Amino acid sequence: MRNPKIIQFVNLFLKGMGMGAANIIPGVSGGTIALITGIFETLINSLKSFDLKAITLFFTGKWKSFAKHINLAFLIPVFAGILISIYSLARLLDTLFVLYPVLVWAFFFGLIMASVYFVGKTVRKITLPTITSFLIGTGIAVAIALLKPAQANDQLYYLFICGIVAVCSMILPGLSGSFVLILMGNYQLVMLDAVKDFDMTILLPVVVGAVVGLLAFSHLLSWIFKRYKDQTIALLTGFMLGSLMILWPWKDSLYKLAANGEFILDRSGDKILEGFAYYLPEMGDLNTYLAIASILIGALLIIALEIIAKKTSNNENN
Repeated sequence: MRNPKIIQFVNLFLKGMGMGAANIIPGVSGGTIALITGIFETLINSLKSFDLKAITLFFTGKWKSFAKHINLAFLIPVFAGILISIYSLARLLDTLFVLYPVLVWAFFFGLIMASVYFVGKTVRKITLPTITSFLIGTGIAVAIALLKPAQANDQLYYLFICGIVAVCSMILPGLSGSFVLILMGNYQLVMLDAVKDFDMTILLPVVVGAVVGLLAFSHLLSWIFKRYKDQTIALLTGFMLGSLMILWPWKDSLYKLAANGEFILDRSGDKILEGFAYYLPEMGDLNTYLAIASILIGALLIIALEIIAKKTSNNENN
C-alpha cells in the first residue's frame, strides 16, 4: 500500500530539486519552478512563519508546536531537494554549458516561455493595475538583462550582500538569482567554484546573507501577495517574460578584456563573463533544429506538469 506521507515527501523533494537546478542556471529562477509546481505561496508563508512565536516555541522546548508553526514537514523536503540539487548538479550543469550551451539555454527558454502563459492565466481579473504591473515586471527584467556585470569580489561584506540579493531574486519568479550574481561579478566564484570545492570561506557569508534575506523578504512578499494577489502574479509574469531575453539560446558570451586585448582572468584562472551578444539562428542547420526541439521539450514539460497538477487537484477535491 502506498504511504501518502512518503509520496508527499518525495513529491516536495523533487520540486525542491527542480528549484535547486533552476537556481544554478543564469536566467532561471527557483521561484518560477515553485510557482509552476504550485508551492510558491506555501513556501513564502512557511518562511514567513519564522517569527517571534517560532523562537519562543523553539527555546521553550515545544518541538511539535514549533514544527507545526513553521510547516517543517513542508520545508524539510523542499530545502533538502534544493541543497542536494545545487551541490550535485553544479558540476553537471557547468559541463553541459561548456559542451551544449545552445541546447541548455533552449530547454530553459521553452520552459519559461510556456510558464509565462500558465502563470499569467491565473490572474483572475485583467485590470489597469494588473496590466501596469505586468509591463513594469517585463521592463525591470529586460533592464536587468542589459546591465553590465561587475568585477568579482570575495570581501566578506560583499559576499553577505550577494547572499541577500541573490536569494531574494531566487524566490521571485522570473528574476534569476544566478544572473544577479553574474551582474554582481560573483557567479563563477560562488555558484561554480565555491560549490564544487565546498569552500566555506566563500559559502558561509553567502549562506548567512541568504538566510537573513530570505526571512526578511518572505514577510514582505507574503504581505503583498495576500493583499494584491492579481497585481503580484502579473508582475511576476512580467519578470518571467522579460527573462526570456536572458535565456535566448543563440548568443555568444562576451568576456572582460585587458587593454592589450587579452582575457582578464579571475582568481581561479577562468575568464570573467561581461555579457552576451545575441544573434538569430541559421535555418537549415541541424543544430538549430536540435535547439528548437529542446525548446519544445521544455515547453511540453511545463504542459505535462500543468496537466498533472490539475488531475491531482481534482482528485483531492473529489
